[in-house]
Amino acid sequence: MRRKRHIPANHPAFADLPVQLITVSDGASQIAVHVAGALSSQTTPLICVPGYHRNMSDFTQFSGRVQQLTGGGSPIVLLDLQGRGRSSDRREPQDYGSPGDARDIIAVANALGITTAIFVGQGYGGQVTMAVAAERPNLIAGTILLDAGPVTDSRGIVRLRNNMGHLASLRGAKVVTAGFRKVLQGDYPGANEAQIADLMLRTHFIDKRGQAKPLYDARLMAALDAFSYDDILMAQWPLFDGLAAIPLLLLRTQLTDQVRRDTFEEMTRRRPDASAWTIQGQGSPALFDQTEEIQEVVDFVRSITQRRKR
Repeated sequence: MRRKRHIPANHPAFADLPVQLITVSDGASQIAVHVAGALSSQTTPLICVPGYHRNMSDFTQFSGRVQQLTGGGSPIVLLDLQGRGRSSDRREPQDYGSPGDARDIIAVANALGITTAIFVGQGYGGQVTMAVAAERPNLIAGTILLDAGPVTDSRGIVRLRNNMGHLASLRGAKVVTAGFRKVLQGDYPGANEAQIADLMLRTHFIDKRGQAKPLYDARLMAALDAFSYDDILMAQWPLFDGLAAIPLLLLRTQLTDQVRRDTFEEMTRRRPDASAWTIQGQGSPALFDQTEEIQEVVDFVRSITQRRKR
């Protein structure tokens, strides 16, 4: 029997994100889903897919701003992939992977009555989105890839693994908080103390013993043990090229270590019709606290919804 991860009932990162649990795959697994706005056959929702070890809280501010700028006309579906946030863990560690996550998202869309949606994939979530496109292309009306592409930078994988391992070794709330500050300030050099605290609580909580406890299955980090800085990971360009007939917006944070600049440039070369935007002064995940990138997303969403109404 799978041991359930503990998440505090009043965890601040989830305070404004009530969820419903949708059963998927083996009938014993559940995906946590939050819907902002009203789903209907007259609207094209956005489905936001978080990064590798992350959860829907990364899209809290994004969701609110998009809802505000569209007047609520674009409902937004936030979800936690299995093993993350408030979703259940997979039975076996080898069961984690983008094909299984893509099938879960398709099941969620079916359960919510969504026949087509605009997908926002951050990091690993972008790879899952491409897997959804390969499995169910008609489900995707448009794609926004954020720090995501067909080639993942091994340096980002190793850095993530090392950082999470280091934070897990710390003891004492003040020491843990200082550790997170040191790790996060490289990606968010302009962040204040409140933003650093918010970022920390998106992936961890501090227990009564002063330890940082992850809001994800620890086996996700163990799966990264085999990677080295100089590894060259297999490119998945056919998956990216599978988006050829789908409207595309490419976003990359200036300080990301998830997608190399040359990979991003190759993506834009292969899709000259796609809008491309760099979010300045941030790493991954994007904070979505600047008007420019939010407006870029809203314009992209509007162009798709207007096209679908013709």
